[in-house]
Amino acid sequence: MQLLAGDVVVVDTPSHSGKGQRISRCPTCEVAVWSNYSGAGDAVRFVRVGTLDEPARFPPDIHIYTGSKQPWLALAPDTPAEIEFYRVSERWPAESLERRAALLAKFPRRP
Repeated sequence: MQLLAGDVVVVDTPSHSGKGQRISRCPTCEVAVWSNYSGAGDAVRFVRVGTLDEPARFPPDIHIYTGSKQPWLALAPDTPAEIEFYRVSERWPAESLERRAALLAKFPRRP
């Protein structure tokens, strides 16, 4: 991912876990571009796919927090779904877990 111009505005936001998250937003339109969650700190960014040039290239691997979705929203039956969040160790492929571990070792977590 490459930020093409300017800087983002980082907003510390409360979360259900109580640990918070950092949401990086466009300073002009305030759309969320990516989030950093407490479990990975600054090591891993969860990009909002709708902000990419070709979002259709990245369908979801899993739907989370479906307990608060509206009843009129139909989710693809072949995509896993969780009512809240999930255990990363149970859902991520081994290769992704290895990359995450390497990143966590490089980047200190924020307090």
